[in-house]
Amino acid sequence: MSIRFPARTRRGMVALAVTAGLAFGAAGCGSGGDGGKKPGASSSASPRGGSQPSAQEGKSEAPLAELSGPSGLVLQVTSAIRDSGGFLTINANLKNDGSQMVVVPVALRGDETEIVQHGTSFGGATLVDSKGKKRYYVLRDTDGRPLTTTDLSSIEAGQTIPVFMQFPAPPADTTEVTLQLPTFSSGTIKISG
Repeated sequence: MSIRFPARTRRGMVALAVTAGLAFGAAGCGSGGDGGKKPGASSSASPRGGSQPSAQEGKSEAPLAELSGPSGLVLQVTSAIRDSGGFLTINANLKNDGSQMVVVPVALRGDETEIVQHGTSFGGATLVDSKGKKRYYVLRDTDGRPLTTTDLSSIEAGQTIPVFMQFPAPPADTTEVTLQLPTFSSGTIKISG
């Protein structure tokens, strides 16, 4: 005997599985293990936090780019990794360099109706490929949820929070893109992978 689910329920279950898999994968990126696959591709967003230097396969802790935001917020891009599945994942640290708690700007989610209905996110982020003359938007699951860190409300003074954003990958011959984020400065980042 088999159980049949309506199409909407099946799509929801698939979206949940994809979202859970991506979240689990993103959490695994910050664990410090290399999985034996891609040396040098690990994220510096780790449970330790802070600005303590650590040896990660001989790479320095210097970010690929720093984007300045309002009220002392800084987005430090730690990696931009292209995978074989056609995705580009950007890992970063959102840091409050100010002396007071800061509310995360709602504008970060952008103004697309589909994304706005899912709460606070980095859904307004875009990548600009100047060489290919294209702009890439944050990916969404089948329910329209952006594939980014979500539900950030505020950041305490001095606090750093690891975040991610996932985009369609530009062509393989594109090695640099410009990350644009509402209310933040832009930054050019080098793609690995």
